[in-house]
Amino acid sequence: MPSRTESSLRVAVLADSDTRWKWGALTAYRLQPGSRLDGYLLRGRATPTVRQLDEVGARADALREIRGVDFLDVMERAARGAGPDRCDVVVLACVGGAVQAMLHGLAHAWRGARRRPVVVTGYVGVVYEKLADGLLLRHGADVVLANSRHDADRFRAVYHGVGAATGSVVECALPFLGGTPYAGEHHPYTVVFAAQPSVPDNRADRTYLLRRAVEHARRHPDREVLIKLRSRPGEHTTHIEELPYQKLAAKIPGGLPANCRLVYGNMGEVLDRTDLMVTVSSTAALESLHRGIPTAVLTDLGIREALGNHHFLGSGCLVSWDALDAGRRPVPAPTWLARQGVAASGTPGTTPHDAYEHAFDVARDRVDELRTADRLPPITPYYTPRTAPGYLPGILARYGLDPQGAPLTGHTEEPAEAGGLRRIARDTVREAARGAYRHGVQRVAPAIRRWGQL
Repeated sequence: MPSRTESSLRVAVLADSDTRWKWGALTAYRLQPGSRLDGYLLRGRATPTVRQLDEVGARADALREIRGVDFLDVMERAARGAGPDRCDVVVLACVGGAVQAMLHGLAHAWRGARRRPVVVTGYVGVVYEKLADGLLLRHGADVVLANSRHDADRFRAVYHGVGAATGSVVECALPFLGGTPYAGEHHPYTVVFAAQPSVPDNRADRTYLLRRAVEHARRHPDREVLIKLRSRPGEHTTHIEELPYQKLAAKIPGGLPANCRLVYGNMGEVLDRTDLMVTVSSTAALESLHRGIPTAVLTDLGIREALGNHHFLGSGCLVSWDALDAGRRPVPAPTWLARQGVAASGTPGTTPHDAYEHAFDVARDRVDELRTADRLPPITPYYTPRTAPGYLPGILARYGLDPQGAPLTGHTEEPAEAGGLRRIARDTVREAARGAYRHGVQRVAPAIRRWGQL
């Protein structure tokens, strides 16, 4: 993370999960080094817990949970440039629907304003599904960050294909790559399986992957096999996890061997002791490849769009557990790495990691150019009540907005902070509601689907 100095610049980051907070906060520091960072966590099913925020490690000068309509109220005051709500740059680190709603809400809140903050958005990792849908929901931001040359080309092609402006697309890199380059085997040799909340999405496949990791540990008692998990039971991250590996691990016959265990924590710290990274399609593969760690993308369940491992075609990393058991270590293709914005994309005369540190120069210059402009044009998303009358109103309504981006009746600003027992009661009810939702997702919904298959 760039060093921070005192600055009059202020950046607001709105995020709706732990991983998106990590991306948004670190992106803000890359784009506006030394600025004050005000963090806002969008209230919803995946609002991160204190533990998740601590694990992510991305800090803010101020951080609070907020509804979308209240964030828009803060941003309306920010456009006036007065008081503590003043803001220069807004980073929307949310799911596509939330970004679209905030873009329409901001367009409404800033209508007629002489100056307004620069709006930036992008993706938290590998973009392997819903490319057109997600991109068009992000259209309207001043800057849409692409994490690689590969993504930048695809993003521009999508916008060009619908006749939308492509100038907002700016190539950079994932903001959380880095760490000490891999220098050789550790003792003990450590294999890390990076689990994903939603890939694969069924019990049989998830049980298979866990079983193979356990079998690898039993075949190689001199190694340590770590099952890296994103969240603890009851917590949510970017994707819903209906079948937590913790519960599947509890049913492994004979239990986990002594050299195999479940771990949590910051991925960068886990990679510090990793000799072989194994995953289906996690963004952790890019973090690992950037550091030169041998990285395997599994083919056991097929190479399929639904799994996301098709993104790694041509990478040289596609391999099966059988091959890993036999000692194979994938060797990545330099040309593929270069297009993905990881370490191998160095330019002549620089080391790969020097090149990465300059990956944000163009985006930083673009944001600075917009921030210092005399006047920015109104926010104009591609989706409007005219271009998507059967789609857009539903998206906006989920975030308390009407088709024009104005707050719906009953979704205006919350009352002033309650005190004492009223605040405790409100927070208790809110946590109970979240718990009920998570129980429905993790227990009731899967059971209903199983009944439907009988």
